[in-house]
Amino acid sequence: MNSKKILPCAISAIALFWPQLSNAQNAVTLPSVKVEGQVQAEETPATPVEGYKANSTFSATKTGTPIVETQQSISVITRERMEDQGALTLQDTLGYTAGVSAGSYGFDNRGDWAFIRGTSFVQYQDGLRQLFGFYNNVRPDPFTLERVEVVKGPSSVLYGQGGFGGLVNMVSKRPQAKQAGEVGMQLGEYGRKQLALDLTGPLNEEGTVLYRMIALTRDSDTQVNFVPDDRDLFAPSITWKPSADTSLTAYAHVQRDRSGSSVGFFPIVGTRFEGPNGRIPTDTFISEPGFDLYLSKQTAYGLEFDHRLNDVFSFSQKVKQSDSAVSYNSIYSAFTPRINADGRTINRVAISQYNVADSLTSDSQLTAKWNVGAFENTSIVGLDYQRVALGGARGVGGSAAPIDYLNPQYGNFTAPVLRDIAGTLQTQTGIYAQHQVKYDKRWLSTVGIRRDWAKSETDNAPASNLDASTNTYKASLGYITDFGAMPYYSYSESFLPIGGLDFFGNPFKPQQAEQQEMGVKYETPDGKSLLTAAVYEIKENNRRVADPAQANNQIQVGEAESKGVELEANHRLSSTVDVLAAYAYTSAKVTRHSAPNSQGKRLATVPKQTLSLWGRQKFAMFGLPGWQWGAGLRFIDESWDGVDNVRTPSVTLLDAMLSYETGDWRYAVNATNLANREYVSTCLSRGDCFYGVERNVVFSANYRF
Repeated sequence: MNSKKILPCAISAIALFWPQLSNAQNAVTLPSVKVEGQVQAEETPATPVEGYKANSTFSATKTGTPIVETQQSISVITRERMEDQGALTLQDTLGYTAGVSAGSYGFDNRGDWAFIRGTSFVQYQDGLRQLFGFYNNVRPDPFTLERVEVVKGPSSVLYGQGGFGGLVNMVSKRPQAKQAGEVGMQLGEYGRKQLALDLTGPLNEEGTVLYRMIALTRDSDTQVNFVPDDRDLFAPSITWKPSADTSLTAYAHVQRDRSGSSVGFFPIVGTRFEGPNGRIPTDTFISEPGFDLYLSKQTAYGLEFDHRLNDVFSFSQKVKQSDSAVSYNSIYSAFTPRINADGRTINRVAISQYNVADSLTSDSQLTAKWNVGAFENTSIVGLDYQRVALGGARGVGGSAAPIDYLNPQYGNFTAPVLRDIAGTLQTQTGIYAQHQVKYDKRWLSTVGIRRDWAKSETDNAPASNLDASTNTYKASLGYITDFGAMPYYSYSESFLPIGGLDFFGNPFKPQQAEQQEMGVKYETPDGKSLLTAAVYEIKENNRRVADPAQANNQIQVGEAESKGVELEANHRLSSTVDVLAAYAYTSAKVTRHSAPNSQGKRLATVPKQTLSLWGRQKFAMFGLPGWQWGAGLRFIDESWDGVDNVRTPSVTLLDAMLSYETGDWRYAVNATNLANREYVSTCLSRGDCFYGVERNVVFSANYRF
């Protein structure tokens, strides 16, 4: 443990214990110590939250810590907020969050893309990692979620590899003790038709067995011709609570999505800049009907066990098995895309993939909550494990004739031949410990340490195998002032193992990052509003870059840096008016590279500034209460292609909502990109650009009982 890592831990410990040490210097005798257990009812991750503001976070500390006392930036998107903003995808839920750039790659049905503090995020569900690799799993549906928690900054101490900029933890709906149900219908643009069902409640009179059943089916087209957005899912769960101290939940999730090539990887000239015949229409489909496909399937099941051993100790364990597969056929713009000399045609390349991912993940932890005098302590020790097998088949080639994007004529292609790819087995085992302490109701501190062992083995490719281990640390300190604000400082680390060898046969070192953050949080005395501000600096080391002395080699001298400021407000102006505001300034760039002209370049697709405002108001109209309207604005600043050659202009998007509730019914109309701005969301140095999401208007009717 080097001096840089010791210093933050030492500062936290000394500052926290200094009042106790100072008092002890003047004492003649030591006072007696009394240890008391804490017994209190705590909000659980799946507890429904009324309104836009949650009180606790589980993702940042795994202990249900009040957000205002968490010495780290975190944002929580509640169920009600998702509904009011009409979120149809996970990345939709993130659009009004400070420090998050959602939808960076535009309209893409293959996944949810967002950047947190300048880097891509790691996706978790219910505290366990959800995605491994790319294009091998389904997209989560917001209808199945109770909340979404965004943890900003490195988080390896509690979660292991990855997460330089942060992670997103989706919290699933779970069985509730109160009988309730919901039947919902959606009709929208692009022929969207969706039915959804959500039932929960007790199965016996004693209320010791609870259930939940979620089902959804959708038939829809999209803003791109010939590309559907169909879905079927079924997610049952059952909870057994033999006593107030014990619960066991078993759940399953079966989902099937059918879509296609919503991204054409169109050339810069023709999207960002006008081509010989103007810009390529946003609905242009340059793949082949009948061949084009993005079919994803997932079957997952798991257990969640919680048991309070006594007034001090509790134990929890989560385990999940997930089997997923994607059949992916596409024809898109050829590498280094461009419009041909005739001004109308684009060269194409065909691919076929069949990707599978079978994963087993688990997390077990022992928690102790105990008091010693003025010290309130929460300690956890944990063991997590993940094992994922990746494999499938792939084909690139065949033949696809150039296509006239102004008047596409389909059928002139030959599909590539699929060939098996080498399977990869990845495992990671981590042990971690964290201690939170609150002294005299004022001083707050959190320290943590973790040890990870990561392995990766690829069939018939020993050179790409990986066997790495590392330690990561975190430490933070906060103080609650007389008027309720909490300034804080935090330090955290993350790591990401990199498989393979360099040209000379040397294994790559794990990619590492560390963050320092200072901020302040304030919750109004009535607990209805939360204001936060933070400044941070993330340094990422051991980035692989091209070796200037050896054309076929990569070396680890790369470094990147992300600095920024984030402001966020979740404010209830009155019983009828709520306002959300978020602003972020992000400076993300390469600070060291093997090519001198690459140093100082801005990281691709990361806007320097983002600003969002959302407000809703409840009102009566025509003498009828139950009306509600909402409006939002999202400003996304300009971004660059990674080498500072092509600039993507800034854009401002408007969203709106109108709803009416009467009895058990809720009717709503949601519109995103209300002005139907046609825009490019980003361009990359390889020569392609991505169109943003067009206006989407959805009408919904929900019956709740």
